[in-house]
Order: sequence, then C-alpha cells, then structure tokens
Amino acid sequence: MAREIERKFLLKHDGWRSSVHESRTLRQGYLCGNTRASVRVRIDGDRANLNIKSATLGVERLEFEYPIPPEQARVLLSELCGEVVEKTRHEVRHESHLWEIDEFAGDNAGLIVAEIELEDADEAFARPDWLGAEVSDDPRYYNSELARHPYSQW
Repeated sequence: MAREIERKFLLKHDGWRSSVHESRTLRQGYLCGNTRASVRVRIDGDRANLNIKSATLGVERLEFEYPIPPEQARVLLSELCGEVVEKTRHEVRHESHLWEIDEFAGDNAGLIVAEIELEDADEAFARPDWLGAEVSDDPRYYNSELARHPYSQW
C-alpha cells in the first residue's frame, strides 16, 4: 500500500528562487472528491497521471498514482473535471531534502506553498530561512480544495 508523508508550508520571502534547479508547469483537475478520497488527473510536461489520495487531514495519507496517456488526461481535464488548478512547480534542494515549491496561477494566483515529502512523519529536516508557517493541517491548502475554493475567494 502506498503512503505519502508530506508537510506543507507558506513562505516568508523569495530567497528560495536563487536555488531553483528545475521548474515545470502542472495542470490538474479532480474527477471526484468526497469525505474519503479525491481522484485527480495531472498533466506534468509530457507525462500524465491518475492519482487517488485519501482525504485525511495531516501529513500522512494513502496515495496511489497510475500513468495514463497525456491525450486521455487532456480529455479528462476538459470534459470531466470541474475547475483546473494550474501551477509552476519549482524544485529546490536544501541540505538532504528536495522541496517542491508550488507557485499557483489563475484563481489561485498569489499563493506559493512549499512541500517536503518525508520517509517518516517524525523525520527531522533542515528548515530553510525562507520557510514560513506550516499549513499541513489546514485543508484550504489541499489542491482539491483550491480547485473548489480558490485562494482569490478567501
């Protein structure tokens, strides 16, 4: 069984930008979401995935991901998904961890969130000076919620 352990943070400043080693545009939409799980379609460059994630608050959730043909993902996004979340994902390495910094566009423009995936929920990690408040337990910052209730409407 796949388990994702991910922590999310707001950022204090743009000091991370000078350390970006890769950036790419992501488009994702949700086929369904309920109190138990969300089903997401994501296009990431020339790849696409179908993702099922448990709707559990906190840093640890079940996650299953399956590659699908990008042309099918485009149809799913345009025909079956509601709102689409668009963002640029920047990768930044800080000490021994990779940070994914999502800079949102569209109705979520202005929101930037840093995520770190861990091997264990209690794993220690170095905190960069640009790291702000943790929002892992705030459901408003889940992408499935941002699709339904964009940052611009808060």
